Amino acid sequence: MSRSKRVVAAATVSLMALAVAACGDDNDSSGSKGGGSSSGKAVIMGTTEPVNSLDPAATYDLGSWTVNYNTFQQLLTYEAGAKDYTGDAAEKCEFTDAKTFTCTIKDGLKFTNGSDLTAEDVAFSIKRVVTIADPAGGSSLFNSMQSVEAKDPKTVVFHLKRPDATFPQVLTTGSASIVPSDADYPADKLRMADNSIGSGVYKLDKYKPKQLASFVANKDYTGPRKPKSQQYVLQFFSEESTLKQAVENGKVDFAYGKLSPTTLQAIEKDGASKGVSIVQGAGAEIRYIAFNVKSKPVDNKVVRQAIAQVLDRKSIAENVYNGNVVPLYSMVPQGLNGAVESFKEKYGEPSADKAAALLRKAGVKTPVSVDLWYSSEKYGAVTTDEFTEIKRQLEESKLFKVKLDSTGWEQYQKAAFDEDLYPGFGLGWYPDFPDADNYLSPFMRDGGYFTNNYSNPKVNSALDTELASDDAKVRNTAFAEIQKIIAEDVPVLPIWQGKQSAVAREGITGLEETFDPSYIFRFWLIAKK
Repeated sequence: MSRSKRVVAAATVSLMALAVAACGDDNDSSGSKGGGSSSGKAVIMGTTEPVNSLDPAATYDLGSWTVNYNTFQQLLTYEAGAKDYTGDAAEKCEFTDAKTFTCTIKDGLKFTNGSDLTAEDVAFSIKRVVTIADPAGGSSLFNSMQSVEAKDPKTVVFHLKRPDATFPQVLTTGSASIVPSDADYPADKLRMADNSIGSGVYKLDKYKPKQLASFVANKDYTGPRKPKSQQYVLQFFSEESTLKQAVENGKVDFAYGKLSPTTLQAIEKDGASKGVSIVQGAGAEIRYIAFNVKSKPVDNKVVRQAIAQVLDRKSIAENVYNGNVVPLYSMVPQGLNGAVESFKEKYGEPSADKAAALLRKAGVKTPVSVDLWYSSEKYGAVTTDEFTEIKRQLEESKLFKVKLDSTGWEQYQKAAFDEDLYPGFGLGWYPDFPDADNYLSPFMRDGGYFTNNYSNPKVNSALDTELASDDAKVRNTAFAEIQKIIAEDVPVLPIWQGKQSAVAREGITGLEETFDPSYIFRFWLIAKK
């Protein structure tokens, strides 16, 4: 996921209380058809992740997708902890040939407006995402799709431009959420409303932009998911410090979002006295440096290799992030099929002596002057500490003289991506879906989305191979080859892989279960004792 909108949000306790009241009486735990036995207590989640839009056609950010996953259905999904996708609205899906993907819709699915969910709704939903092509939306996820059609009320067929083994995973994303074709979702423009019409586990009950969203269990949901809480509230915060205070004071039940190492360290130190603790689980967020391979001095592969040889990821993880991230030795994070630690295999432990030998053999005079850029506006204040540590490591080797620079995100993208002004620049990535290709194709094919001027025919060929195959062995072999080439050429330098973290009060359960590399935050698994 290449971008995550950071909208300034205001949080008010009075509106939160209003939302809880609107959800119903705490003693009302009777039921929803799809809900089964569950608590009547409203779970209140505080977050710094804003919701960009309630219309799936304008969503390509973590906050909005979180709402989508809980209020809409997608054809396919990842259940908690699973490495393979399964049916959500689809009874079954299959490739009928290399460029045709066909899905059969389950019986008995209904939207919250009472209409049946059919193949026509699926085709309509995907078409409008592509047609509208909102800049904040995920239309680019469907680049391999030629067309989509409803053959009959139960069957939807996707025609692809080229073989794409990842297309089923695209249908698990929040941008593939299904909306009704017979309601007020326009085919060619966004729906501007403070509610939504979906078929998911929850129904959006109240929405105050930048302040709160409250949900109730959808009584018409007929799927297998049983919400452990009939009522759920999202309260939005613009400042992490305010969110931390809210969970410590019991105004929210748990905090989830951009939690800095400083906050997590403080909770680890004295959270027990305030009735809160840290809950962590598997994550697949990554941070890395991209090198513009036509910009001096990193146009020289040996210079990039020497930087890779010096970089001490463990020091960054421990000394900057207090152990809340883990070292990353490939663009593909650990935990995903096909991941290999290619940088560890090639470079081993950090070594200034080995880096010096590389530069000396290539006739490169030292110290090498290198400009590195980062955006703390985009990635948080701790990014300054991270790049300061990278500068320290490189200069301590006596091989580099590093100049650090930072700017706002809008200018940063323009200068780095469009104008080739930055030799090295820090970036981050959340997955669209948990597949190794999602960490390779966006970056490695002909300069990637950040246009760093890197192109390798062998990489392109291996990408074509893995995308054209549904054989795990074939794909993993191609993934390994690509990762080995990346470690050799160093067009990008992976730094760390994040964990998912929450700060929760006593009695909150289910967080560990929903934390997995899919980044689907499942409201229905969370309960308050």
